Amino acid sequence: MNDIQPPSAPKILIVRLSSIGDIVLTTPVIRCVKQQVPHAEVHFLVKKGNEPLLQHNPYVDKLHVYDGNKELLINELKQENFDYIADLQKSRRSRKLLKKLGCERVTFPKCNFRKAVLVGTKMNFLPEWHIVDRYFEAVKPLQVSNDGQGLDFFIPESEKFDVQELPAGFEDGYIAVSVGAKHGTKRIPVSKIIEIGSLVFKPMILLGDQHDRAAAEEIAARLNVKVLNACGQHSILSTASIVEQSDCVLTADTGIMHIAAALHKPIASLWGNTVPELGMYPYIAPGAPEGRIFEVPYLKCRPCSKLGFEHCPLRHFKCMNLISSYEVADWINQF
Repeated sequence: MNDIQPPSAPKILIVRLSSIGDIVLTTPVIRCVKQQVPHAEVHFLVKKGNEPLLQHNPYVDKLHVYDGNKELLINELKQENFDYIADLQKSRRSRKLLKKLGCERVTFPKCNFRKAVLVGTKMNFLPEWHIVDRYFEAVKPLQVSNDGQGLDFFIPESEKFDVQELPAGFEDGYIAVSVGAKHGTKRIPVSKIIEIGSLVFKPMILLGDQHDRAAAEEIAARLNVKVLNACGQHSILSTASIVEQSDCVLTADTGIMHIAAALHKPIASLWGNTVPELGMYPYIAPGAPEGRIFEVPYLKCRPCSKLGFEHCPLRHFKCMNLISSYEVADWINQF
């Protein structure tokens, strides 16, 4: 693909509609476009509900929110007269939304066929290429390159969580635990969190949305005073602030994992039906604490999907259940 010489003050649209983790993973592209393309005006298109993730990003000049009304959105975007579109969604939906804007749209290599081969045959032909670096292929014609400084996540003062409000026992630090995930086969089982929680030294704050509250209540009841159930109690930015002030983060392959990486936290990530080889493992910045990936190697049924299912197709969920709680707790306890 040939390099593009943008106008003296180019207007650039970056597109990633969802989800939380995927949007956080676009932040190096946003930053580098803003810093490396002279006088660039950077716009971002996101699905309604995810706009808080970028509302306070200083590298985004204007945020466009897709609420399901295609006609209204297309009219809004047409009025901007963009010079370049970096489509980091690369889906049928994003292609339909953007094809009428009349400017060059560049995407990135999703490697979907090789992912399908890995899921279907367990043979890995995927390049060792993180999704962040693949995203940069969409802005390569603008002569933009990765600065290697990791992810961004900006939390305004109004959303900062006050740790002084925590109950007694949390004043010496805590572990942030992500309870939920979009797909059931990505979630850490309740029993696994309880087992790890019984072995760690510090108390835990359970994070998730309202749908995760019942599971978190069960964990809190079993572990008694060592746990605070914060599921469904905070905005995504306030939740990120809880992560930012934690000593360590226990999470599955989900959005909280990528937020924790952006905030330079030590991450214990537990992997179920997905595998890091798909390119979505924590993207650690130089100088940030090294996390640790926990998974069951050489499990014949894994990965069973590049996304996930509500329940284990084989009903044993060995990919999560066989992860050693003792090893996870031992790693967390160093913090």
